Amino acid sequence: MPRKPKTPKNKMYFTLETEKAIIAYNKSESLRERNQLYVQKIKYPFEKIAENVLNTYKFSYFDDGPSDVKREVVSQMISKIHMFQEGKGKAFSYFTRMALNHLILLNNSNYKRYKQNDLISAMPESWNPAEDTVALETDSNHVEFRNMMLEYWDKKLNSVFDKKRDIQIADAILELFRRVDYIENFNKKSLYLLIREMTGHKTHYITKVISIMKVHQDKILEEFLNTGDIEIEEDIFF
Repeated sequence: MPRKPKTPKNKMYFTLETEKAIIAYNKSESLRERNQLYVQKIKYPFEKIAENVLNTYKFSYFDDGPSDVKREVVSQMISKIHMFQEGKGKAFSYFTRMALNHLILLNNSNYKRYKQNDLISAMPESWNPAEDTVALETDSNHVEFRNMMLEYWDKKLNSVFDKKRDIQIADAILELFRRVDYIENFNKKSLYLLIREMTGHKTHYITKVISIMKVHQDKILEEFLNTGDIEIEEDIFF
């Protein structure tokens, strides 16, 4: 009897068609069309990226089960899908790196929180944290500036940087700001190493991006100190 042809087991889940769908999604102004593109061509590849990265790298510090973690990673990818630029590299590599970076930060944040919980449980019952409230209140302006600064960069990142490499580095730096409460070691060398681990790019590229960002940071900090606000100018494209 003739043998039944074998079906391929390792069918590619992220193809050129997926990348084209992402590009079309970013260009479309129709909510209905974007939803259709996502459900039909992007959702499954994103879910598989999240699943494969989670299974490949053995992270230990997650409160939720694998399904919930994967959903969070996919949510992160969706929220930053607009940052992928056509012609600036492969979409698969871009979103795989994004998923890995998010999982690294999530794992590190939970690790820091676990350590804090261990310290709290070891403190004597007479310890009174109320003495620290003054210090916390003085940090309120820093929190407000950080939130405004992150909003500024969310809108200006792609106009300040045009190379995929630089955008990845800048986004990794901003992600550290978003999770600053969970970062234990603010040593300059340690932060550089963390950014290198997140992006896979060399230190001199990171230094270049930081130098460019610092010019903007100095400008918006001065504006915030003078006015209490940061005005974000809309970019005009011809």
